[in-house]
Amino acid sequence: MKLHADQAERWVAEMALLDAADPLAGAAVLGEPSFYWERSQTQEAVAGWGELSVLQAHDAAEAIHILGMLGSSMELRWIGQSPEWIPGPWFGGMRFDLTSPSSEPWKAHGVARWTLPELLVWRVGKQLAVMVLAPWRGGGEEAGVSARLKQVCDSFPTRYYHPRSEPVSLELSASREDFEARVGGALEEIASGRLRKVVMARAVEAEGSRPFNRVDVVARLREQNPRCVTFMFHAPGGVAFLGATPETLCRVDRRTLETEALAGSAAPTLAEGLGGSDKDRREHEAVVDYILSALRPLAVRVSADSSPSLLPLKNVVHLRTGIRAELRNSVSPAHVVQALHPTPAVGGVPREAALGFLRQAEALDRGWYAGPVGWVGPAGAHMAVALRSALVRGSHARLFVGAGIVQGSSPESEWRETEIKSLAMLQALSGSSAKR
Repeated sequence: MKLHADQAERWVAEMALLDAADPLAGAAVLGEPSFYWERSQTQEAVAGWGELSVLQAHDAAEAIHILGMLGSSMELRWIGQSPEWIPGPWFGGMRFDLTSPSSEPWKAHGVARWTLPELLVWRVGKQLAVMVLAPWRGGGEEAGVSARLKQVCDSFPTRYYHPRSEPVSLELSASREDFEARVGGALEEIASGRLRKVVMARAVEAEGSRPFNRVDVVARLREQNPRCVTFMFHAPGGVAFLGATPETLCRVDRRTLETEALAGSAAPTLAEGLGGSDKDRREHEAVVDYILSALRPLAVRVSADSSPSLLPLKNVVHLRTGIRAELRNSVSPAHVVQALHPTPAVGGVPREAALGFLRQAEALDRGWYAGPVGWVGPAGAHMAVALRSALVRGSHARLFVGAGIVQGSSPESEWRETEIKSLAMLQALSGSSAKR
């Protein structure tokens, strides 16, 4: 476990309200944020700058232990008024497979990495709340915190941030032959009865004509994908993991849990037939059944939508079932994540057999792709499944896309599905209308 600050550290903080509505606008004066998180549908948007404290895990046990710690109360000394609610204040994520070793591109992100920012800006109605934090050593820190807060408030832009950079041309590379061969291997496992479903992922390498402006990429993602959670998480060495995912892993508010099953996909032109597709209904039902089964030991009651609805996105339509639960008093967000992740929407059925198959056959380090990302704190947690995402450094981006394989799938159709799913990120990276 790597700590850049004592776990028993006490903090001093001060906050203020601004007549502004966009945390990302701070990039114009503060530079690229350390992290960004936005869910437009619920008016949730937050950005952080600086890393006051870092908790980083190096194995699965540490990852779960740290996640459990993040939900405990913090010793926070407020200067003046305290906010009614704070998102986080810990932000970060975890690997899809906590037990597999990290390849070089993912080393900086670690098995799990969570940061406490020096400066946190989040949306509160039609305003922004700004909070500055510092270690509390017993006195004298207040003046520095207040001065920093005033500096930020005096300079923070009031306008909404829109992409500013010119389009970037992309050179793409990906092996269709290799992916379709791996899908063929998955279908053999399904035909043998060893698997019911498995999600195969692949990477798309994108080289830009110049370094990517990642703030602009995030701005495009949120504008083009308003039904998704837009995110970005930095790690040392100039690398950032970013994306716009449609899938919530869990949203915990005290004892109330919201989650969803998101599986079964079609191009927008084929949306009307999605609900009647036997293949997609079976794929979707496997996810619903798994989530309900995983939550029952943790909850007083669990309920789900009576039938799936269509979730239309810009380039693809999914089947979606909303799921709600009232958690038992002793259950924390860490328990929920440990029970749910990975769902069959990103792993497979049976769970352990599917994960074992992926370790042998996928030939890809997913890193944080399809893993839990978001925020955790004493007030609860909001974690998403990191889909439609990319690892970006300089002018290079590695995109991650996947497709659920069940009986009736074909290598050709699954390749086409992943091509469609790559469009959101390609359009955000390039700043133009990409086609596949």
